[in-house]
Amino acid sequence: MMDRLFRKIGPFDTTAVGLGTMGLAIEGHPSQAASIEIIHAALDAGCRHIDTAWAYYESGGEEQAAEKLTRQALETWKGPREEVLVATKAGHFRNFTDGKPTWGKDGKPEHLIRYAKQSCQALGVEAVDLLYFHRPDPEVPYGESIEAMKEIHRMGLAKTIGISNASVEQIDMARGILGDALVAVQNQFSPIHRETQDTIDYTARLGLAFVCWSPLGGFRHPYDESLFDPFRQVAAAHGVSYQQVVLAWELARGDHMFVLPGTHRKETFLDSLASDQLVLTQEELDYLG
Repeated sequence: MMDRLFRKIGPFDTTAVGLGTMGLAIEGHPSQAASIEIIHAALDAGCRHIDTAWAYYESGGEEQAAEKLTRQALETWKGPREEVLVATKAGHFRNFTDGKPTWGKDGKPEHLIRYAKQSCQALGVEAVDLLYFHRPDPEVPYGESIEAMKEIHRMGLAKTIGISNASVEQIDMARGILGDALVAVQNQFSPIHRETQDTIDYTARLGLAFVCWSPLGGFRHPYDESLFDPFRQVAAAHGVSYQQVVLAWELARGDHMFVLPGTHRKETFLDSLASDQLVLTQEELDYLG
């Protein structure tokens, strides 16, 4: 097994490339057996960072599907479970709008505490390693939701706390409430979503981990493929996939950077995992922007 790139999220040393499990549980997901095989393959290749969420399940289907899948995969894996950081999120749920699967927000304090308890139960742990507040709820003042995350930490339901889909102002508010319990910010960032660069810079200054969701652009919405052309050019020079170049470019933005590529196939995740061994020159990084 190749040595992987490890970085710190709060008290945890974990791999800079983590496995995002959304694609293993929402619409279009692989079979349960195939999904477990993907998780096992990732762990066998040295990945020690699994990211899931209460809300990763099919609209109208069994809630917490990805959390339950993660537990089953870890319980059937032959490797050292204690080495694996499992992060999950609270504050989102699935529903239908006009007959289409959608995402609802729920940042009510009493509900967040209930979700945290349910996540512990689904994952089979007394305390989640890292629990994120998944997304701000416009109907609940942000500070009230974060106070609930503080209570979750105080109750021992989560060892550390993160926030997701957060602005610089929200990071400041969360730090003021959570103090050292706040260890990570998980925002979308990729060649097609660069607008969160301000939060990358800010978390670097604060010593917080920045975790990229949909680091390859995601698979739920169409996007301009031409934005990846520079990455394809660099990839051709290295003889690797452009996806590896994208992830290496993101990891090179700072030692606090983490990426969570999702997948439907173990081959694509193992290719993504190899990005932690790809070193881009400063000239290449300048070219990619």
